[in-house]
Amino acid sequence: MRLATYLMLVAVSLPAQVTYERIVNQAKEPGSWLTYQGDYGAVRHRELNQINSENVKNLRVEWIYQTGISGAFETVPLVVDGVMYISGGDGTAMALDPRTGRQYWRYKYNMPKDAKLCCGTVNRGLAMLGMRLFLTTPDAHLVAIDARNGKQLWDTEMGDWRKGYGATMAPIAVKNKIIAGVSGGEFGIRGFVDAYDPETGKQAWRFWTVPDKGQPGGDTWLADSWKRGGGATWTTGTFDPQLNTLYWPVGNPGPDLYGESRRGDNLYTCSIIALDPDTGKLKWHFQFTPHDTHDWDANETPMLLDLPWQGQNRKLLFLPNRNGFFYVLDRTNGKFLSGKPFFKQTWANGLDDKGRPILKANTEPSAEGNMQCPGLAGATNWMSPSYNPATKMFYLQIRENCDVFFSAPPTYIEGKPYWGSVFRGVTDDKERGRIRAFDPLTMETKWEFHYDKAPWAGTLSTSGNLIFAGDEDGYFMAFDARSGKLLWKLNTGNRLVTAPITYQIDGRQYVTMPSGSALLTFALPE
Repeated sequence: MRLATYLMLVAVSLPAQVTYERIVNQAKEPGSWLTYQGDYGAVRHRELNQINSENVKNLRVEWIYQTGISGAFETVPLVVDGVMYISGGDGTAMALDPRTGRQYWRYKYNMPKDAKLCCGTVNRGLAMLGMRLFLTTPDAHLVAIDARNGKQLWDTEMGDWRKGYGATMAPIAVKNKIIAGVSGGEFGIRGFVDAYDPETGKQAWRFWTVPDKGQPGGDTWLADSWKRGGGATWTTGTFDPQLNTLYWPVGNPGPDLYGESRRGDNLYTCSIIALDPDTGKLKWHFQFTPHDTHDWDANETPMLLDLPWQGQNRKLLFLPNRNGFFYVLDRTNGKFLSGKPFFKQTWANGLDDKGRPILKANTEPSAEGNMQCPGLAGATNWMSPSYNPATKMFYLQIRENCDVFFSAPPTYIEGKPYWGSVFRGVTDDKERGRIRAFDPLTMETKWEFHYDKAPWAGTLSTSGNLIFAGDEDGYFMAFDARSGKLLWKLNTGNRLVTAPITYQIDGRQYVTMPSGSALLTFALPE
């Protein structure tokens, strides 16, 4: 039998099947990785300890899969019923054997040759429901793929690439819907979050992150500036099944770095929005940076934890924001509980009792340039944090950077960049970074490890008393979760720009991390 025929037969018989109930109960099967964040609450912790703080020094590369695709490789793999599914950066998806890295099938989206993409060809991962995978594409489509053989089942346009829309994020499956967002906030789009029927690709609902004049929040935009107000939704949200609430972060307003043409708070940009996943209706919102002019969007991971707050058990939402503040909200109603800086910030004198920033004078971008901290890329960004319930610590990658912010009135041209600046003025101070472990209720630092460069990789926690993280020099590292001692590292040869996962199959634990255009998977010697 020819190898290609054999692989196709294997692929057709793959037993992958993901149900909503399995995702809700992800903690009961720590050997799988069923969603982009690994669980609905984005805690990114696994009760796996075959690899632990005592033996991680023996960790070795088990297999490497070369995608052959240039550009940033930012996928977070899914591992379901003995199969790994990954996305590539140009509308590709692949099914692999998670034991060996052998490819079962490969899918390639047929993108228009004349498409001018707002946001490159990066893609951060897949969603899965039933035997279907769901992939967003660089030209803002959502496609469904048969997980058994890689065959495309349907293709739905979310937004028109000619108007500046793109899509880079991993969708999320919630009950009987696939939820997805769009990129293009710097191209004068009007952002939204969509829900789709997984069987047909038909849109179930849409929530516009920038309301028009007749909707609540529409009066926070000057004149018709809402029509090109940004509010991209390119980070995967989280979900609370008990509250039946979807939490989605929203990006910066447009034009970026210039606010005169859109005076007002510019809702719901730079916010977290709480939505009913059945209808798409807004339950509540919280805006972190009203009238943002520094590109400090809220496209960071909203982590959901049930913890005691001031003596009372609360359903909490934690979000380390690009603006340099770490926020704690009551996720039942959006009430602000706490907000403290976790990195040097020069733009606010703190937050008031509602969580609104108390602005300092003379912090706006200007024609001459105005240096502020954090810089354009933020004190953190889309990289995922994690939480260990045993240590009760929150593990966050921090970017130490400041920038000179310039501003000038832009001209809107459909499908073209809509920036209020011609360039970013980087200071003489070198960008650095660190991983910090802290109590998320008090923000008391427990330990830190310093990097030579500002990181873009996320973290992973395991019950083996380990935290995995990566840096810009390409080092993949394992730390003692309690003490922060560096226990193991390996230079992968390329910068790390996504988050690791772990899984267990046939009684053996693996850890996977993309690097460059390759997928590296590690295990202990047999």
